[in-house]
Amino acid sequence: MTFTDQGTGTLPRSAAPPAGPAASAATSERAPSGSALSGPAPSGPASSGHVLADTPVPGPFDGPLTSHGSRRSPIDTRTSTPVLDVAIPVFNEERDLEACLRRLHTYLLGSFPHPFRITVADNASTDGTLKTAERVARELREVNVVHMAEKGRGHALRKVWLASPSPVLAYMDVDLSTDLAALGPLLAPLISGHSDLAIGTRLTRNSRVVRGPKREFISRSYNFLLQSLLGAHFSDAQCGFKAIRADVARQLLPHTLDNAWFFDTELLVLAEKCGLRVHEVPVDWTDDPDSSVDIIQTALADLRGMARLSRDLVSGRIPVPELRAALARGPLPASSRSQEQSPGGSLFGQLVRFGSIGVASTLAYLVIFLLCRGIMDPQLANFLALLTTAVANTAANRRFTFGIQGRSQAARHHFEGLLVFGIGLALTSGALALVHGASGGSPDRWLELVTVTAANLAATAVKFLLFRLVVFRNRPIPDLPAQGAPDAVPAQSGTDASLPRTETAK
Repeated sequence: MTFTDQGTGTLPRSAAPPAGPAASAATSERAPSGSALSGPAPSGPASSGHVLADTPVPGPFDGPLTSHGSRRSPIDTRTSTPVLDVAIPVFNEERDLEACLRRLHTYLLGSFPHPFRITVADNASTDGTLKTAERVARELREVNVVHMAEKGRGHALRKVWLASPSPVLAYMDVDLSTDLAALGPLLAPLISGHSDLAIGTRLTRNSRVVRGPKREFISRSYNFLLQSLLGAHFSDAQCGFKAIRADVARQLLPHTLDNAWFFDTELLVLAEKCGLRVHEVPVDWTDDPDSSVDIIQTALADLRGMARLSRDLVSGRIPVPELRAALARGPLPASSRSQEQSPGGSLFGQLVRFGSIGVASTLAYLVIFLLCRGIMDPQLANFLALLTTAVANTAANRRFTFGIQGRSQAARHHFEGLLVFGIGLALTSGALALVHGASGGSPDRWLELVTVTAANLAATAVKFLLFRLVVFRNRPIPDLPAQGAPDAVPAQSGTDASLPRTETAK
């Protein structure tokens, strides 16, 4: 990976905490003189480039993320290090790149009140993209160029973000389809500490979008699947207008795998699973009619990415409980904890996810029932088929339908799930007994199958209600003092007993 940075001869290092385990690939930089990244720079022609040492990247759990309990620390903007690093991932964008860089640079100079830089992430371009970027970088000292031999937007963003010294990281598509007036609202909640990620959305009522019906349909359908099957709460995964705090990025990026267009979705889903706050900004967006993106192939790749991400979450490849413990914001004040929404999301989304898991469970149940029915009586075959699928069904619904992570209360959930299994067993066993009694004890095998299927569907409806209202209901959190806080002092006469008092350490 080659860096071209109008810098001081060294790649700017982050003011973040000391580096942990290496998480980035080796990098090198060609750096002409004169930089605005660490202060005013002398004017004049740029000098020839030279190779620099690799930049250390903070490890996945290095550095404090919060202050004052559950609130995220605000970004310190009183620094010469660029507060914002905007990445422009490009592949064979020679025609549009220069206009994009000049327009974005002009806007940031006039509207962004802190130091910034723009990083062109050239991923394996074969035309004149790299030469164009380097030529512009020699003229605009805030522009930095990174060239990688590997192709893929996700790969490019992961590399440049992990190597960036800036506390706020963003990216935009090279066509700048999004009106740049949305950049301020995108960055403000990250700088203040209110949010962890921020995304532009084209799919809200306040967004103004000009694009064809095919792209609109595919985009809305894809985001509907994300919300229904993966329990996502964000409205637009694919808008090329996003930002993230660097301290959060260093924790999440090592756990992302996709190197192409699904990278955005993977990062957002992982962020929500870890209890992070995603801020959405309605944008004005105009479709680029000359876009080289194959939307059909991209949509298929995204569907494959959803399946792979689901497997990763089920298998535990991504350590969500550990990440959530390190990153998630604390609960609301004690008086409001019982009102916090369950991570499972809306009733409709829960129904869709429960139904998808139910279809898979029913098919597995039928296969096991038919296999066992050939060697044993129907009641025993029904019992074994239900018992085999019950535990897996409870575990899948616990994680995906109702959004419960980690092992906390897992034993209780599975015990109550077995009680629900007993209700399903009673329904299906009773249905089998009825059909055998009505047919004189020897019903047709297909009549048995239809009967247990209908009974199993009825048991599934009962199971959903019991799961939602009893097993996985949102239980109130006891009012406990904050971790590490002094014990509360009892209210005395003449004070408001409704307000907790604490001693201040001397």
